[in-house]
Amino acid sequence: MGGSNELDFLGRLKKFEGQPAATAGVGKDLVNEPMIRHWCEAMGDTHPAYTGPDAIAPPTMLQAWTMGGLSGHGDGTGRASGYDELFELLDGAGFTSVVATDCEQEYVRDLRPGDRVTYDAVIETVSERKTTKLGTGHFVTTRMDVHANGELAGTHRFRILKYAPAQGSSRSAGSAARGQRAGARPDQGPARALRPRPVVNRDNAGFWAGVAEHRLLVQRCGDCAEPRFPWLPGCHACGSARWDTFEASGRGTVYSYVVMHHPPFPAFDPPYAVGLIELAEGVRIVSNVVGVAPDEVRIGMAVHLEFLRMDAELELPVFRAEVA
Repeated sequence: MGGSNELDFLGRLKKFEGQPAATAGVGKDLVNEPMIRHWCEAMGDTHPAYTGPDAIAPPTMLQAWTMGGLSGHGDGTGRASGYDELFELLDGAGFTSVVATDCEQEYVRDLRPGDRVTYDAVIETVSERKTTKLGTGHFVTTRMDVHANGELAGTHRFRILKYAPAQGSSRSAGSAARGQRAGARPDQGPARALRPRPVVNRDNAGFWAGVAEHRLLVQRCGDCAEPRFPWLPGCHACGSARWDTFEASGRGTVYSYVVMHHPPFPAFDPPYAVGLIELAEGVRIVSNVVGVAPDEVRIGMAVHLEFLRMDAELELPVFRAEVA
């Protein structure tokens, strides 16, 4: 697609931003105890807030109440044409494949048994053309506002990539990606691939700011003082949204681990050990175990925190084994 044609096509895509993807949708079922129970059993979540006469639904069920199930909504409830028209335009331009990339949820109000869920969805953004290892395409973000008895309960953002699959094998795609690294020269051979970048959002930005200062920050509930890791917007023990942080000592033990041999990934040199580290503060973190051969890592092994620079822009916390 030429430059002017690409700009014209992007302009046509951008016209879909702000168009409805669903309007006045109604959940098939009221919020109810059986669905809450099934969800909690499937997730292994035994929090007492989800049972009893004052039970609430787990916040992560937000979108579940809007789904039509295998039979769909039947009456077309909530359906809007904008999303279908956008997909037809992308399909016609060769972006025929689709993959879900990520979602974000914001929680405003607890959902309780008996609540009637309604929802509206809008096409929030359509990106310019992006090239990924899967292929070239456009990211489409949809925002759904979920209401309970007419009151905003939360917002669900869902992002997909509509793309044209890359030609050739994954090996060729990986080699091309490695060769495109800034600063690589043809006479030097392919440059080493970069480690994947962490996804930084408003819920975990403070953690990564701490890493930049060589500090491992752990969240602590502002009500019950329960420590938690990874960072979350609410307490898993009492549900409070109040929190502060404290700096971990960096001392810990290997709670569990795996040694990665295959498949190989760019920027990783197998074999390497990935450990679930139990910190002295009572929380666990996944990171690399260094300082010993991967086959020498053992459960219960004492480790301490270090910060390892991966490249000019990325530094990560790792744990060095303490050996005699």
